[in-house]
Amino acid sequence: MSSSELACTYVCLILHDDGIAITAEKIATLVKAAGESVESYWPSLFAKLAEKRNIEDLILNAGAAGGGAAPVALSAPIAGAAPAIAPVVEGKKKEEPKEESEDEDMGFSLFD
Repeated sequence: MSSSELACTYVCLILHDDGIAITAEKIATLVKAAGESVESYWPSLFAKLAEKRNIEDLILNAGAAGGGAAPVALSAPIAGAAPAIAPVVEGKKKEEPKEESEDEDMGFSLFD
């Protein structure tokens, strides 16, 4: 993935997360504000993709096609997906290991 694609991808995620419509102008503005430069066709391509596809579906199914994008999807969860993920994380709480003293293990105390 080129740096232009990556910059546009991150901008689309930012816009989607903030609930702002994804347009070529907004993508180009945010890319420029970030100090990046992309070829002029990338913002319009990403805007067209955002019009035709649901961004949440793209994020949640990024690894379904066998691509290497799953770690990116996991590292950038969207606000709407957080409640769906929270019950799974809460269900796997670590149990505190019970501290056992040496007295209990042997059945007697060294100081008795």
